[in-house]
Parts: sequence; C-alpha cells; structure tokens
Amino acid sequence: MYDWDDKPELNITPLVDVMLVLLAILMVISPNIIYEELINLPKGSAQTEVKEKKKIEILINDAKEIKVNNQTFDYLTFSDNFRLFANDFSPETVVRISADHKLDYGDVMNVMSAVKRSGLTNISLATSG
Repeated sequence: MYDWDDKPELNITPLVDVMLVLLAILMVISPNIIYEELINLPKGSAQTEVKEKKKIEILINDAKEIKVNNQTFDYLTFSDNFRLFANDFSPETVVRISADHKLDYGDVMNVMSAVKRSGLTNISLATSG
C-alpha cells in the first residue's frame, strides 16, 4: 500500500544532463555562425594612387649644426634660412626634429619656434627608445 506520509522527491539529474548537452551543442556551433550584413559599397577606381606626403627631417648635433633634409644650416641664421626653405612645402607637411641629448632645451625650442614661424604646424620631436 501507499504510505501517505512519504513526501515526493524531485529528481533534477536528467534536467541537468539535458541542459549540459544543450550548452555543449551551443558552444560547438557558436564559433561557426557567420553574421553578414549586405552593404552597398561605393565604386572605386583602380587607377587611384596615394601621394606620398613630403616630410622634413631636422637633425641637430651637439655642435649645433642643423641638417634639414641633408642641407646644412647655421644655428644663428637658421630662422631666416629655414623660412626660405619652407616656402616649397605646404603647412601640413610633417616636420620631425631629432636633437642630440646634450643640447640645451632652449636650443631645441628655438629651432622649433623657427619652424612654427615659417608656417609649418605639424611638428614632432624624435626620441630614442
């Protein structure tokens, strides 16, 4: 006979087994799902070529000799001479200044301000390391 005092027990082991199988299936399938959106891309020309931007390399050694794209300038007359040199370049031209670490900060800043006064605004300082 049935004992009415016994309480029923819920066995969740089969439920956990089914959920683990579904999780395993999801983990195996999810990397293979490809999401794709249809986008109408603009037409391009195969003849379009990228212009290489001009750049100016300024090297200053510990004797205050300034070389600009392999042309040597005197430190004392650099401001005037560089202004004439910079007329051939657009204001967006990249200027990279590399100075010896023994130089005074003020000397490098004088060169940088001369470059700015010549109308070039894209100036960067090179470092080692």
